Amino acid sequence: MNDALFTGLSDPLAYADSLLNCLVSLGQSRDASTLPDLCVAGAAQLSQCELSQLYRVDEVTGRLDLIAQHLLGAPTRVDPAVGAVWQEQQLLHYVLNQRSVLGVDDVQRCLYDTAFLPITQHRWCSLLAVPLFNQCQQVNGVLLCASWQATPLLGYAPSLGKLGGFALSQLRLLRGVQPAPSAKKAQRGTSVTGAYGLIGNSAAIEATCHLIGKVLHTPYTVLLRGETGTGKEVVARAIHTAGPRSGQAFVVQNCAAFPEGLLESELFGYRKGAFTGAERNYAGLFDAADGGTLLLDEIGDMPLALQAKLLRVLQEGEVRPLGASTAHKVDVRIIAATHRDLSAMVAQGSFREDLYYRLAQFPIQLPALRERDGDVLQLARHFAEKACASLGRAAVDWSNSALDQLSSHGFPGNVRELKCLVERAVLLCDDGVILPMHLSLPLAPAAAVALDTTLRQRMERVERVFLIDCLHKNRGNRTRTARELGVARRTLLYRLARLNIPIGDAKGEC
Repeated sequence: MNDALFTGLSDPLAYADSLLNCLVSLGQSRDASTLPDLCVAGAAQLSQCELSQLYRVDEVTGRLDLIAQHLLGAPTRVDPAVGAVWQEQQLLHYVLNQRSVLGVDDVQRCLYDTAFLPITQHRWCSLLAVPLFNQCQQVNGVLLCASWQATPLLGYAPSLGKLGGFALSQLRLLRGVQPAPSAKKAQRGTSVTGAYGLIGNSAAIEATCHLIGKVLHTPYTVLLRGETGTGKEVVARAIHTAGPRSGQAFVVQNCAAFPEGLLESELFGYRKGAFTGAERNYAGLFDAADGGTLLLDEIGDMPLALQAKLLRVLQEGEVRPLGASTAHKVDVRIIAATHRDLSAMVAQGSFREDLYYRLAQFPIQLPALRERDGDVLQLARHFAEKACASLGRAAVDWSNSALDQLSSHGFPGNVRELKCLVERAVLLCDDGVILPMHLSLPLAPAAAVALDTTLRQRMERVERVFLIDCLHKNRGNRTRTARELGVARRTLLYRLARLNIPIGDAKGEC
């Protein structure tokens, strides 16, 4: 093993033997549900800490999930329903975006909020957070250890990084998860949505993927527009992953998450002494994303003063940290996202016109879920499978009445609403079949139903979604589909033609 793994440790030989045993245990494990627990148990043993946690970055959504925790000598249950909160923790955010180890000798005086650590009888004193890398050197997780004692933990960082990275690699193999292929590697006959890791076969999502393919290998700035919950960050990550910068960092910053002063220092960085509390140089997110991609989410909420500085980055390719006398070059691809109408904001004077035209060099309008015919049920099945996998339980089935409710619901919250709805339904489902009672969808007001469409149109819409889903389950085989529906094959062909359903809409899952 590399000697650098054990620099600064009191008994390197004994530690190397313990590390090797941990790696062997991970390599021999054949159970994806217990492998993360083996990793955190090994990390706690090696670092002699009371707490160890393993976080994983979801490749599709980019969300940071806590998948295993070892506390006080035993594994503890992780609630997947609260996984979204980890993405908001600045300490973890720093480790992910800076791609560097963070060691804290006194947690109580830490600049970052550590309230996400579990409450115990003693206060946490020392902390170590280590970024984990995959084979492409992309950050795909974080391994965190914390101790009640004032213990120097930085010496454990290299070996714990190897341990955590190997654990996530083994977890991928056990679950059979493959990274989304690039557009260039998509085989003939593969749906373009599948090439970008997106779910759905509707014409609306196909058109979106067509635009993604056009802009992948260009330096153009992309502006993602669409209602909240339509998956703007998912599309941005797809552009990065399938493009030439996939081996570099993908950094996300929500422009509405920080006040103006903090957002400026977060983006551009600062020099020591630039302001009260600036005790060291800090590299901003533009530097963290150098060579890669920076997603500026909710760009419509960026203050006007910062808009001018962003415009200079786009035009000149250089940033000037707070307190610095000179600017330096960065090579960053900017993707902006918003649910606001930026052209209307320009007219109102709340958004710079020159910045708007620079950002909208290549706009992509993401379709609302109600505009994606047939995709609702595909997405629902996909989210149900992922929820079952994360909970370590058997796959669930769907009742026809539950599918009918999903296909007739408007989903004002779009894909995000559907995902939360399905995850909740999986938790509530005890008998392996999701029923309408598990969805808890509100009934549409009678007046809204009357205004929507005629009864025939509503029935045809539900039938169209149902037929596409049934064809999808049978991989486009019309004979098996007709047999499952209990109708003659010619009747099925007539209904497909009557509802204008091309067979291609049902081939494969993306």
